[in-house]
Amino acid sequence: MITLHTNYGDISIELNFDKAPISSANFLKYCRDGFYEGTIFHRVIDGFMIQGGGFTPDMGHKDGGEPIQNEADNGLANEAGTLAMARTSDPHSASSQFFINVSNNTFLNHSGKNPQGWGYAVFGKVVDGMDTVNSIKSVATGRSGMHQDVPTEPVEIQKVTISDEYADK
Repeated sequence: MITLHTNYGDISIELNFDKAPISSANFLKYCRDGFYEGTIFHRVIDGFMIQGGGFTPDMGHKDGGEPIQNEADNGLANEAGTLAMARTSDPHSASSQFFINVSNNTFLNHSGKNPQGWGYAVFGKVVDGMDTVNSIKSVATGRSGMHQDVPTEPVEIQKVTISDEYADK
């Protein structure tokens, strides 16, 4: 289990190495490297998702590593409480950014290996801390430069802890 310790509370996550080995290993590496510490949930849309893993509290962009292969065809659905890789319009562009679905977002699921159908790869789920996620999804948001839906007060990932269960992953 991985726990994101935020200024709103803790979010405990279980990764799905069986169905999303690339995305799970990618997320775990960023956690091990301390990459997410000091980043924020920079895009929050109640009824949709909360996105993090790429910006500092002053909205400075934090560059992730190399993009990974999209695993959205793994059979996992973008349901409330699941984690998925964020990406650009290129289906294979995900690196460090991720989001937590706060609703069942079936339109994000894989439907075909084409530009419109690739979807967003689910790789984990919140196992404890949905109360924290629900608090975050309700924060006030506005614009910051060219970015919309940015919390007016930073929602920061202050620390990440990794359980012994993932020591050999």
